[in-house]
Amino acid sequence: MPCSPRLSRILRAHRDEFGEGPDGLVFFGVHGHQLATGVYRQAWHRARKTVFTKEQQESTLAQVPYDLRRACVSTWLNEGISPAQVAAWAGHSQEVLLRVYAKCIDGNEERDKRRGAKGFEGF
Repeated sequence: MPCSPRLSRILRAHRDEFGEGPDGLVFFGVHGHQLATGVYRQAWHRARKTVFTKEQQESTLAQVPYDLRRACVSTWLNEGISPAQVAAWAGHSQEVLLRVYAKCIDGNEERDKRRGAKGFEGF
């Protein structure tokens, strides 16, 4: 899955400082095992309190970490990245991707009309 150069540098620095966990885990417990879901949940709630306003904290905005994954997949689709590529990056089949995320694609009708019309140039 692609990520920004800045995030790549942060993750590499983390790996250099703390090492890599089993099966390539980036974050792992003191005994080298996968972190419990509750650990992520607590960290997520602390992060939301740190960066969000009171109104944002009370909203459903990024309520759980998985919300970021949904936002990322939806953004890629809205940016016009092919569903096949998005499905591969997200670890979905194309069928699942389109069933779950097709309703999130919005605002591309004019762009798509222009792209579709290009196929008829010269007729």
